[in-house]
Amino acid sequence: MKEHSHQMILEFFTRHTGFLALKQPVQQACALLIETFQRGGKLLVCGNGGSCADSEHIVGELMKGFLLKRPLPNAEQMAFARLFGPEGAEIAGKLQGGLPAISLSAHTALNSAFSNDVDPRLVYAQQVWGYAKEGDILLGISTSGNAANVCCAAMAAKVRGAKVLALTGRDGGNLAKLADCSLIAPEQETYRIQEVHLAVYHLLCAVVESELF
Repeated sequence: MKEHSHQMILEFFTRHTGFLALKQPVQQACALLIETFQRGGKLLVCGNGGSCADSEHIVGELMKGFLLKRPLPNAEQMAFARLFGPEGAEIAGKLQGGLPAISLSAHTALNSAFSNDVDPRLVYAQQVWGYAKEGDILLGISTSGNAANVCCAAMAAKVRGAKVLALTGRDGGNLAKLADCSLIAPEQETYRIQEVHLAVYHLLCAVVESELF
């Protein structure tokens, strides 16, 4: 890992001394995410309520520049210019490197149809079944660790051969038992757990970006 990335992790846990139990799992989660993207895999994210909003937030940090600008490589900028002239060059100058991440909560028509026609517990599992492949990773977010739809998505991911990363609280719940790596916020109240989650996933996004751009 780059020295800059190490420093970000060190500074994070110096600032958040109450999260020290998360240091090793955070490093493991960073390694899983970096390996996934380096090998051409994608990240699927799901959660409910505030965790649903967190899913969208995480995707927003990964699909465009977060702390870095992420300009396109020169070869790709030249390809735009060669194919589309000055307009292509302008477009290439504004596009940013993106890491493939999908929030499973964003597909309203699919989710509402599947909830109505089949089983609302399986709306995320259905999308995992359609999207996931070996080499991908599912990030399931549940403050209790017991959200049925998130746990079902984790089961589908495991069958597909994808890794499962859990962002939970309390005792980790059923989701932590299904995960390859669990980040369990050391809090009991939902809003406190979500506050920890925000800080932790910002760190994950920052370290992944530091390593890959």
